[in-house]
Amino acid sequence: MHQIETTDDEFESMKYVQLPDNRVRALSFYLAMEEYVARHVDEYVCFFMWQVKPSVIFGRNQFVENEVNIDYCRQHNIEVFRRKSGGGCVYADQDNLMLSLITREENVGIAFNQYINMVILVLRKLGVEAVGSHHNDIMIGDRKVSGTACYKLDGHCIVHGTLLYDTNMEHMTHAITPTQEKLLKNGVQSVRQRICLLKDYISYNIEELRKFIQLQLCEGELLLTDNDISGIEELEQKYEIIR
Repeated sequence: MHQIETTDDEFESMKYVQLPDNRVRALSFYLAMEEYVARHVDEYVCFFMWQVKPSVIFGRNQFVENEVNIDYCRQHNIEVFRRKSGGGCVYADQDNLMLSLITREENVGIAFNQYINMVILVLRKLGVEAVGSHHNDIMIGDRKVSGTACYKLDGHCIVHGTLLYDTNMEHMTHAITPTQEKLLKNGVQSVRQRICLLKDYISYNIEELRKFIQLQLCEGELLLTDNDISGIEELEQKYEIIR
């Protein structure tokens, strides 16, 4: 990796991990990218954001048949992946942001708190009264705008989460299939009742939001090289793709 836009005074600052191009890659690539950074960068806390074509990602302990409408996903070209962290099943597309934090903190609870506090701080700077929940979600009022998951790897914690700026609501409500028991536990009748869209609370478009988040959180970048990309693509082959 090549370090750019940094000074000695920024050594302990969080760095933004930058790809050499703006090509949209499969969700599995970004999961592998998190792992690659955790295995190869020890001197910095790292952060990056990503967007994907319509995809479903479910947790390591979940049964895909209980969480995902596979037939619907096949019919609508929605790819389905398993991640290495726990937590629930989520739908993602180009209209929402996925956030990744790779920290040298080994305590999962502390890493969760660092991530959630970081995102809440940014949202409050945007004038949004966001709060954390005991489920490691980020809420606006009584609705969820971000969910998080975490796992440990080689002296690091990888914390990743959604930031629901906007989404294809039809895909979200049909591609993932939480049980009625789970919905009622959260006091709602549907997925749509449980979530909110950040676009309804801020004036920024999604690209402006990305720039704002990076500016607020990171000082300097780590630019990935072609060799890094090859290493990530090798790791990517290990990630389970259901469809």
